[in-house]
Amino acid sequence: METATQRSFMEIKDEAINQIQTIYDPEIPVNIYELGLIYEVNVDIDNNVHVLMTLTAPNCPAAESLPAEVEEKIRAIEGVKSCRVEITFEPTWDQEMMSEAAKLELGFL
Repeated sequence: METATQRSFMEIKDEAINQIQTIYDPEIPVNIYELGLIYEVNVDIDNNVHVLMTLTAPNCPAAESLPAEVEEKIRAIEGVKSCRVEITFEPTWDQEMMSEAAKLELGFL
């Protein structure tokens, strides 16, 4: 049986993913989660959220706005103590990281 604390941070992770799915790359009509830009969403027992994400390219025009939007939306979730968004380029993003839905939307299937 799950404890209230376990359920709480699992619910926060689910809500964080839901919030991330409302964020779109300004140049691509697909949310950043389906694009495969989010590598990890972790919530610790104190409800601090850590997001490991990448960008489609190091010189992406949204390099400043996307991580800030992710952080802002997750910080607004009830119960979240803090949020830290970390950008990585390892592994390098490529089209294979997109979900089937994103590939279909963009005409890659």
